[in-house]
Amino acid sequence: MPHEGNLLQAAVVFLFAAVLTVPLAKRLQLGAVLGYLFAGVIIGPSVLGLIGNPQSVAHISELGVVLLLFIIGLELSPRRLWVMRKSVFGVGLAQVLLTASVIGVLALSVFGQPLNSAIVLGLGLALSSTAFGLQSLAERKELTSPHGRLAFAILLFQDIAAIPLIALVPMLAGVDHHTSTADDIRHSLQVLGGIAVVVIGGRYLLRPVFRVVAKTGLPEVSTATALLVVIGTAWLMDLVGVSMALGAFLAGLLLADSEYRHELEAQIEPFKGLLLGLFFISVGMGANLSLLLSAPITVLGLTLLLIGLKLPLLFVVGRLAGGLNKVSAIRLGIVLAAGGEFAFVVFKIGRDQGLFEPRLYDLLVLTITLSMAVTPLLLLVCARLVSPKVQPVEVPEQFRQIDTDAPRVVIAGMGRMGQIVARILRAQNIKFVALDTSVETIELSRSFGGVPVFYGDPMRPEILHAAKAGEAEYFVIATDDPETNIKTAEVVHKLYPHMKIIARARNRQHVHRLVDVGAEAIRETYYSSLEMSRRTLVGLGLTQAQADARIKRFKHHDEQVLEAQHAVYDDAAKVLQTAQEARAELAKLFESDQLEEQARNS
Repeated sequence: MPHEGNLLQAAVVFLFAAVLTVPLAKRLQLGAVLGYLFAGVIIGPSVLGLIGNPQSVAHISELGVVLLLFIIGLELSPRRLWVMRKSVFGVGLAQVLLTASVIGVLALSVFGQPLNSAIVLGLGLALSSTAFGLQSLAERKELTSPHGRLAFAILLFQDIAAIPLIALVPMLAGVDHHTSTADDIRHSLQVLGGIAVVVIGGRYLLRPVFRVVAKTGLPEVSTATALLVVIGTAWLMDLVGVSMALGAFLAGLLLADSEYRHELEAQIEPFKGLLLGLFFISVGMGANLSLLLSAPITVLGLTLLLIGLKLPLLFVVGRLAGGLNKVSAIRLGIVLAAGGEFAFVVFKIGRDQGLFEPRLYDLLVLTITLSMAVTPLLLLVCARLVSPKVQPVEVPEQFRQIDTDAPRVVIAGMGRMGQIVARILRAQNIKFVALDTSVETIELSRSFGGVPVFYGDPMRPEILHAAKAGEAEYFVIATDDPETNIKTAEVVHKLYPHMKIIARARNRQHVHRLVDVGAEAIRETYYSSLEMSRRTLVGLGLTQAQADARIKRFKHHDEQVLEAQHAVYDDAAKVLQTAQEARAELAKLFESDQLEEQARNS
């Protein structure tokens, strides 16, 4: 029983510390991550000592990073990863090699470290924190910004690069020289076998399992299945000597195209947030604050040196390789300048293998922790300097709860298109409710007087339920992000199959994908382009009637071609062939129209 008591006490301490410090940090605009780190420092052995052994929770807390990487994998499809290959493997590789070289040379020449230790130091400190970086970007809604996308690509490469680095440390320490070739081959086969099991299982076994689980209709079984997939994959990868986080990412990537993707993400999300918090608390607990008191100049100097080296290097990489402007490159540098969670793993192995003295290891851990703690402050300063007039806006209480009569129409996105739809519906006295995730947009819309627009993500079922979306006749998706529109259409069609969905499409490819998920697609520039063409034709000498006839002919023909291409839109060669055939056919139709007009006139 004492063991159970200790476990319960630890759980109470963790939750109480988080509940106290995180809201305080958020109120001070420092971000949740700094709140968690501060909570860890307070309850750790350096201050109150409420949790004596930080290592006791380290392994559980790593599950937060594992779940984060799984959700990242879910949000990427193999196709999207292929599109990002230049950013991931080009810019990511450039950042790691450049930063590792500079730090390694400095460790070798200035700090007098041996070559093997300098290599591990350089590569370990070149890594940034995936959990910390993505959490900071998500809190500021910057994941889709240019520097957010590049940061994501670099972090993804770093997570992949951490695997060979972890394997490299014992070799550099000269410990693994006694392993035979047979042992190396056996280990390689184990790794390949583990990855093969994940790939085959993710591709062929999981969908039938999810289908059976979905038919039970029991949410708790669905949650258990989702956790089993992630933790089971992580355990298998750990067993064969591959990073748990990378294994979870691979599992997520394989399920990115699955019809159960949204369900998985919804089930994992709450656990991810809580365990990521636990991870940051454990980082704070592991900081040896006595070093900060005994050698403050050394610790603070190393922290400033780490940030002072990485930030300008990341700025250069962002500008030259990533094509960012100056402000975005600075933000990229700030987000990724801190050390990363994989550095803790790498340096711990280095200490165990004799590459580092225990005091140097403690210094490195404290330096990385402090660099993480400084980052939210730097982001805050950067935000104030770059846009001093923009103040962080708390979501007003009235936006959080949607209380309205049953609408006939739900509008997702109150940008340029959504506002026009809302104005016309309002003029017709048709009841509608609008959802948006931009506080500025909501405040602007509401300032015009009584527009029923609320804060909420239309991809979340609980938000749709709160908006009484199930009682509406039409769901208009007008956000300007094609992927968001497709995901929203998927969710709405799944939850409310009876509802008519009209969605904004960027181009023909998005039209096909929206039609696949049960939506009627409207190309955002299609009708304005037709009107521009009609006016141009009139200006070039055609009569009003002739121009109208040409546009009507084109519109009818284009709709037929679009419908025909829907069956082959995944085949680029066939799409090209049908486009060429359609172009020739349209020219003939226009020619026949001209001949008919000439015959009538004569």
